[in-house]
Amino acid sequence: MESGPAIFAGLVFCLFGGGLLTWTVTRVRRRRPVAQGVSPVASASVASLVSLVSLVLGAWCLTRL
Repeated sequence: MESGPAIFAGLVFCLFGGGLLTWTVTRVRRRRPVAQGVSPVASASVASLVSLVSLVLGAWCLTRL
């Protein structure tokens, strides 16, 4: 009964983390700002960190089945 919410949460975290990481990499390669009004290095670093944390949380949720 508890595996349903764990699967859902894991997939949501993984999709969000993967999407954010893909978007961040695309923006950095095109030399476009990741966030307006913020240092390009800082915004890319924070976005990458958040996406990696989200991917790790998603993987952790999926291993809890």
